[in-house]
Amino acid sequence: MTDQPDRREFLESVGATAAGVLAAGYTATANGFAANETINVGCIGTGGRCRRLMESLRTIPGVKIVAVCDVWDAALEAGKKLAEPDVFATKDHRALLDRKDIDAVLIGSPDHWHVPLTIDSCAAGKDVYVEKPLTHELSEGNAVIAAQNMHRRIVQVGTQQRSMPHIQKANEIIKSGQLGDIVKVHLTWNRNSPRATRPNDSIDPKSVDWKRFLGTAKKQPFDEYRMRQWRWFWDFGGGIFTDLMVHWIDVVHWILDLDHPQTAASVGDWFMAPGLWETPDTVQTLLRYSRKGNRVLQVYFEGTFSNARNGAMVEFMGTEGTLYIDRGGYVITPDRNKKLKPSELILGEGPRGADFYNLPDGETLHLANWIKCIRSRERPNAPAEAGVSSASAAHMANHALRTEALTKWDKTAGS
Repeated sequence: MTDQPDRREFLESVGATAAGVLAAGYTATANGFAANETINVGCIGTGGRCRRLMESLRTIPGVKIVAVCDVWDAALEAGKKLAEPDVFATKDHRALLDRKDIDAVLIGSPDHWHVPLTIDSCAAGKDVYVEKPLTHELSEGNAVIAAQNMHRRIVQVGTQQRSMPHIQKANEIIKSGQLGDIVKVHLTWNRNSPRATRPNDSIDPKSVDWKRFLGTAKKQPFDEYRMRQWRWFWDFGGGIFTDLMVHWIDVVHWILDLDHPQTAASVGDWFMAPGLWETPDTVQTLLRYSRKGNRVLQVYFEGTFSNARNGAMVEFMGTEGTLYIDRGGYVITPDRNKKLKPSELILGEGPRGADFYNLPDGETLHLANWIKCIRSRERPNAPAEAGVSSASAAHMANHALRTEALTKWDKTAGS
């Protein structure tokens, strides 16, 4: 018989936790905010993902979006609609950061801008919520951690699964040792969707500050497809490994107390986006980790846009059994003749392995944790160190992919 926690009871506890995060009073510190003080937020890179976060941020009491920044007129106008009526709007992030009435910033830019914007924001005395992956290359890690710590800022990286209560519960289960020794972990992010389709609309180059969009990337002519689909071009993103795998590898690092792989071997192909994307649309990587006590761990990831089998999930495989987790619940399956009891907690409704579920609302919980920590100056669920760690695995996977060779940590990291 399955030993299943009560779903309603768990959801009530989740709701109470969220309500406590949103409404509890906090004592202001030298750099904190009291519960009745408003936190003014500026949003940088108000494209589609950032606006989704802005919609969640608007639901958190005591928060106002007072400034927006984007290099494209259309995205800037769309961002203004989610902000205060007297919102400050600019294409220059430095003008936003110079404002003394802004306490914190939410960064939803392309990946290659994440670290420069985070460092500039910390130096300007702003707390930061920055989308994943935190880094665009391994060499950026030390600088962004140093900026967070030197300026004593609250930096929350957007790996929101750390704030999902059922994954926090799964974390407790694995750390309790019930699964035995974890020897292998399987990660997936498989979709069947035409992500490479070109949009019908045309962007007026005059409406975009293309030079500012490029930033430190190499000079190149304006390309609206690259601007809209930047995740799939090396100058601006890192493909499936940095965009999708990083979510689940962050969970693995968090639960198993890992920092980076020792080796990575990867393959990639183009089935859905040949001739359009630089990054492959179908990938696999095998990561090997060193653990305490001279133990090793194998972690393998598969991702594609041509088939949705196994969806988006992680499976921790131990000597006693397996713990499956997706964004809507978890399932424990004992191995044969083992003492481990079967158990499951299903919160979200829909097919197992789906990208998103109606419950829990991880984005709002993660943003609420950030706001709570801005007030209290506590360490957030996903600080810069965690973001650098999870991104390191994705960068090593990409290095192995692009060199078609086994990548070792000491060579990749330059240590």
